Amino acid sequence: MDEKLQILLCEDDENLGMLLREYLQAKGYSAELCPDGEAGYKAFLKNKYDLCVLDVMMPKKDGFTLAQEIRQANAEIPIIFLTAKTLKEDILEGFKIGADDYITKPFSMEELTFRIEAILRRVRGKRTKESNMYKIGRFTFDTQKQILSIGDKHTKLTTKESELLGLLCAHANEILQRDFALKTIWIDDNYFNARSMDVYITKLRKHLKDDDSVEIINIHGKGYKLITPDRD
Repeated sequence: MDEKLQILLCEDDENLGMLLREYLQAKGYSAELCPDGEAGYKAFLKNKYDLCVLDVMMPKKDGFTLAQEIRQANAEIPIIFLTAKTLKEDILEGFKIGADDYITKPFSMEELTFRIEAILRRVRGKRTKESNMYKIGRFTFDTQKQILSIGDKHTKLTTKESELLGLLCAHANEILQRDFALKTIWIDDNYFNARSMDVYITKLRKHLKDDDSVEIINIHGKGYKLITPDRD
């Protein structure tokens, strides 16, 4: 890495937290360890980070609450949840808040760094098929700024929303294969990631509701299609 990427690491298990921090530092990252959600939020407000790794079950402020507060301050920063919970409801709650990934304990250090690197590659926009600007009916979508505009209304999208809408735009009026989208954005097409994508599709439909000529439809057994009128 040319420069150290800054990671906010919130983990209340002292031994695990120190182990994670040392491992990430050995991999070339700069990782700040916070023992609870309140300390994590204070650190987030004071410093600039490239990515957050948050344990869900923490004292003073849990990971979900912390993530919501972080999202209010910065809609773009990637968030990975660490948790011992495997309940579908908890995992879906994390994705609804805007998680970019969700890792259940126990996990390997190599898996964590792989997912961090995959997310950072996506955030840096290393995709060749997408353009910077798209017309979606009466909307304009700026993929670099992650802003969806219609008239005087400008909506700042989260990183995941922007990535998914960018893929849909790149395949406008064509079928975006479900497994392709999952592996491109979520790396893995497992059940939880598939449910996460469904949540983000619902969010995008709400963002696009101001233009009746635009819709995202389900193609049963295949994926999604962004229906948008061709504009010269």
